[in-house]
Amino acid sequence: MSEENLENNHVSSNMRKVALTALAGTSIEWYDFFLYGAAAALIFPSAFFGEVPPTTALILSLLTFAAGFIARPIGGIIFGHFGDKIGRKKTLISALMLMGISSTLIGLLPTYAMIGALAPILLTILRFAQGLAIGGQWGGAMLLVTESAPSNRRGYYGAFAQAGAPIGVILANLALIITSALVSDEFFNTWGWRIPFLASAVLILVSMYIQLNLEDTKAFKELAVHRNEQQDVQQIEIQKSPIIEAVRKYPKRIMLAAGAFINIQVTFYILIAFLLAYGVQSAKMARDDMLTAVLIASAIMVPVQFLFSSYSDRHGRRGIFMLGAILSGIWAFAIFPLVDTGSFWLITLAVSGGMIFLAMMYGPQAAFFTELFSTEVRYSGATLGYQFGAIIGGAFAPTIAVKLWTEFAVFWVSVYMAFSALITLLSVMALTETYQSDLNKTE
Repeated sequence: MSEENLENNHVSSNMRKVALTALAGTSIEWYDFFLYGAAAALIFPSAFFGEVPPTTALILSLLTFAAGFIARPIGGIIFGHFGDKIGRKKTLISALMLMGISSTLIGLLPTYAMIGALAPILLTILRFAQGLAIGGQWGGAMLLVTESAPSNRRGYYGAFAQAGAPIGVILANLALIITSALVSDEFFNTWGWRIPFLASAVLILVSMYIQLNLEDTKAFKELAVHRNEQQDVQQIEIQKSPIIEAVRKYPKRIMLAAGAFINIQVTFYILIAFLLAYGVQSAKMARDDMLTAVLIASAIMVPVQFLFSSYSDRHGRRGIFMLGAILSGIWAFAIFPLVDTGSFWLITLAVSGGMIFLAMMYGPQAAFFTELFSTEVRYSGATLGYQFGAIIGGAFAPTIAVKLWTEFAVFWVSVYMAFSALITLLSVMALTETYQSDLNKTE
């Protein structure tokens, strides 16, 4: 075998290791984040808000869910700063460790019946810590993969970081389904729900593996060399905060990236959190049937995401992203009539359709957001766009959906979802195509 072939095989093998490690890390991290979402809809209202009416308890529980989103931009700012200063790898490891510790502690929390009002306060603090972690994790994992990938396969490899979200939903729902199947309802509602949270300790092991086995990206290494060369001449330049520089250089792109992400967040969290409560209370579905429907839809989303991401490598990011927004907005009006039938398979169709159209946007998003920013502020810029979109779109989506449903009609939840799709469509239309850009540029 020639030296060139050996080198290509080494690069390909290393790329697979980076991609699979990013997939493992993001899957477990999102598992923690989404496990909280499912628990907030199904378990936490009675466990942590036991002395108020059920609907009020559900809204309060979903507000603690929102605390994670409020923390995400803050986490993005903190981790984005260090990701652009000291590297993608070290910052990702810190974010994974924070998530592993805070999620494990949720599994050890006393309930309202044990310590009263202190229980929801501690729950909210730990949820906030989860938000800080997820705010930093996405940028680190996404850049570790996309900056390491061949230029003509950034979309495909970026989908490994993105696939962590639906796989996290699958793992979280499986954990709840399996645990509830193995124990009685009474035990599950008091102690059994803790087991999936305690399993989060695995994330600490993943962090250690990344520390020992992966290198930082080529783009960041070249940036570090570039900074060292400039150190004597332009010492002041390397003292600038990457976050401030990102906002100064790319204010419009950050805002439009946030707008591009809004529909993904609104629709996704309505499908995986609000719909659980709606299906159980309105369509009288069993809890495990709703969890299974979301699980099947998430499993469909994973391969479809890779398909659309590969398409974006050949034909560009914007077109497939905009088509996903249009179809997502239309499908919003089919979801609740399908759920109201009470048919498990029609409910699965409702959620699966939503997930497929989300995959058209979420799959190519890692590469798209990576390519919007230059290397020295890429972690900060991409993370700010992503996390501000998350807080605007996802933080209060389940809570808003509950209010629209209980005070008006569920039709208005569909209108809300369609409006978010319009915002995403207009935002992507205002951005330029990026798929042929050079990631190694530092200015």
